Amino acid sequence: MGTSGAAIERLFTGWTGADTPGLVVAATRGGAVVHQGAYGMADLAQGVALGPRTRMRIGSQTKQFTVLLALMLEREGKLDMEAPVHRYAPWLAATPAPVTLRHLASNTSGLRDFLEMMTWSGLSLPCPSSRADARAIIGRHGEVNFPPGEQMIYCNTGFFLLSEIIEEVSGRSYDELLRQRITGPLGMDDTLLQKRDAQVLPRAAMHHTRGPDGVWERAHWGLVLGGEGGMTSTLEDMLRWQAHLASPTPEMAALLARMEVAAPFSNGSPSMYALGFTVTSYRGLRNVGHGGGVAGGRSESVRFPAQAAGVVILGNRDDIAPFSLARRVADVVLADQMAPRPDPAGLRALAAAAGMYRQEDGDEVFEITDEGGEPRFTSQGGGGGVIEPLGDGGFAPERAVVHLSFGLPGGDGVIPARWCGAARRYRPVRPGSGDATALAGAYGNAALGIDAVVSGDGGMLVLRSDYGALRLALSWIERDLLMALPADAPVRGEGKPWAAVLRVEDGGLVLTSDRTKNLRLGRVK
Repeated sequence: MGTSGAAIERLFTGWTGADTPGLVVAATRGGAVVHQGAYGMADLAQGVALGPRTRMRIGSQTKQFTVLLALMLEREGKLDMEAPVHRYAPWLAATPAPVTLRHLASNTSGLRDFLEMMTWSGLSLPCPSSRADARAIIGRHGEVNFPPGEQMIYCNTGFFLLSEIIEEVSGRSYDELLRQRITGPLGMDDTLLQKRDAQVLPRAAMHHTRGPDGVWERAHWGLVLGGEGGMTSTLEDMLRWQAHLASPTPEMAALLARMEVAAPFSNGSPSMYALGFTVTSYRGLRNVGHGGGVAGGRSESVRFPAQAAGVVILGNRDDIAPFSLARRVADVVLADQMAPRPDPAGLRALAAAAGMYRQEDGDEVFEITDEGGEPRFTSQGGGGGVIEPLGDGGFAPERAVVHLSFGLPGGDGVIPARWCGAARRYRPVRPGSGDATALAGAYGNAALGIDAVVSGDGGMLVLRSDYGALRLALSWIERDLLMALPADAPVRGEGKPWAAVLRVEDGGLVLTSDRTKNLRLGRVK
């Protein structure tokens, strides 16, 4: 093993052994695999180790295949990416402005994520549900987070709709079309759409999460997955896919090139998300890729086209950050190509500004924590982790689909930032509490069929619909803003995410989360 191989091995020493699930990793450069490894177990109960042909869910990496299938069908005249989605899905509620298929594929539609809408409706992801249930929740919801094309917020709804439209206009199931058009010709024989976690597949890994007692448990979702995140693959197959992306057939090259071009936002700023691919820069090198997160699993696939290099990571545990891990592997493989690391003094100064910050004239909240001089970023919905220095004095959460960058606080303590290219300011939170007694009562959103009740002491919010109920523990952040946490874990530790925030306004509450913005719950008198 060479020096670079040993350096990569050290990145994954915490995931080896017969008592832990883990991940498989491969790095390529110049068309050759320069490192490949398997760390941990595919199945703890049966004592089966992970390997390059172990099948694992790749989650949202599915989205790139969905977009490619849509572009193939567009080339054949069966759909139009510039057409409004209502042309193909007339069952959708009307939206304030037309949403196109391109908006769906670029996460710029403004539609709210159906997985979060299921959660707010009391239908948790582990509970059994059908594709029809998801359609019903999506179909009645005409409210949006923002006008289409104005911003980018990651949205599974867009790719749910694309996969439904693909099946309708082609007359074939998603999996049939996938095998016929992509995986079959490329020899990706272990790659398919796995609709349900309960489906039995040869050489399939179990997917894991830690239970309340810290012991590994099998993780599952009860929903039926499609082109938004339902594919299963192997390390070997994903290396075949990366090789094809690096050297596509002539008929595929033009379509793949389109997928790497991001349309600008309405303010003229470029997006980091093109069509099924993220396109970003890391230490001066352009990279293209996508990650995935499902019940008990995480994955990442990223390419550095100019350097003919790539990294693939598939994991069967949900406590890893493969986006960051892939960059650490790239640090080793492309050390001779990358720009120098920024001066760490900026990170130390940011760590010294640890605290919770709230958007001026808005409800977005994030937290910076100091972990031994290293700053960490936390927000609602599980967002957080490493902070990346950008080299221009700025910083960003090291996450693929968060379009936020920010600087150091000024003399007034306010952090200047940019969100999807637009200027923002985040001020330190001003701790305080409102009137809990006045907060108590009944609320609702008729369009979504959600009823809500805040307890008499203001400490609990219960959301109900025809699908179920969700209990959230409430605590005050500021006089007009509350933090919502799952009722079974009502106390938040420093650096731990929260589910949502709720702003108190005349006539109701306004919920804001990772992928749901300004969802109004009006007071019921």
